[in-house]
Amino acid sequence: MKLISLLCISLLMLVSCKENSEPKQGAETTEQLPSNSIFNLTSDWQNQDGKTIKLKDLQGKTLVVVMIYTTCKTACPILVAKMKMIESKFDRKDIDKINLVLVSIDPETDTPEHLKEFSIKNEMTGPQWTFLRSAENATKEFANVLSMKYKKISPIDFSHSNIISTFKPNGILVSQEEGDINVDKVVTTVNQTVRKK
Repeated sequence: MKLISLLCISLLMLVSCKENSEPKQGAETTEQLPSNSIFNLTSDWQNQDGKTIKLKDLQGKTLVVVMIYTTCKTACPILVAKMKMIESKFDRKDIDKINLVLVSIDPETDTPEHLKEFSIKNEMTGPQWTFLRSAENATKEFANVLSMKYKKISPIDFSHSNIISTFKPNGILVSQEEGDINVDKVVTTVNQTVRKK
């Protein structure tokens, strides 16, 4: 009898431990992120619709990220064109697994309204396109994570690196293309990441 009681207690404890170890539906999963995930950055950002988000709100999709400013007349239009070329090469059945993110290095000028206008003008309005801006310190922090250098050289101009970065759905950097961006290489990397997901 004592043995049966002990077995019952052990069984109850085992079931109880199993229930407690399973994550609850809708529970916060931040603690499960790798330490080098960009989703660990806690700054607030605004998208082109004026919605305030955290970077972790972008998790779950493969990200293609570039930092630009919308009044740029030299390098940024080329980077924007490259992002559009990259987007056009994705299989349409995979497009809901990909987020193309353009982050402003000029948050003072690039208000959500301005970003929205820019997205419409450049025909980058589908759900796969995200434009972001934040405070200057958050923008610099994000640029440092990407090893992207930028500097204000006049009231309206910036000098900056030309980098397109690809991230896994958990926010881990997969690859970067710098300078003369190889569009096909970015597309291949994204496709491989999407299929591994």
